[in-house]
Amino acid sequence: MLRDFTILFFAVIIAVTGASAQKTADKTADETVIRERVGQLMKGWNAKSGAEFAKPFAEDADYVVINGMQIKGRVVIAKAHQNIFETIYKNSNLSLSAETIRFLRPDIAVVHVAGSMKIVEGETERISSRARMTLVMTKTDGRWEIVAFQNTEVQAVNQTKN
Repeated sequence: MLRDFTILFFAVIIAVTGASAQKTADKTADETVIRERVGQLMKGWNAKSGAEFAKPFAEDADYVVINGMQIKGRVVIAKAHQNIFETIYKNSNLSLSAETIRFLRPDIAVVHVAGSMKIVEGETERISSRARMTLVMTKTDGRWEIVAFQNTEVQAVNQTKN
């Protein structure tokens, strides 16, 4: 009887440990894919391709741009970005880094992304700005997509000494 209990006990421990290891492996794989999706945003921006930039977005994604305007849908996101790539941001370079990924459920994540952009005209850097983005991503049919995106400019803080 003790032997049967010992075997059962170890079987449960092995099953729990295996399930935990699988969840960790799944989470690590999901984090890798999410970081790749953020990388796709940067790649699309720097290639000046609205279509490439919009690839990680869900078809019906909500996007709040840096000035607070809201746009909706992958097609609109692609067109709006293509417009700015051909005009005000044609000489820009964007750097993005996923800082935190928080899984609300195995198929929903909140991702905070740090961004910095430089606009260069000729040999002169005209603008350098930083932003923090909040992305809500969902995993549907094995594919991670951005369903909501909030872009906020990071303001310089003036510090005074007393």
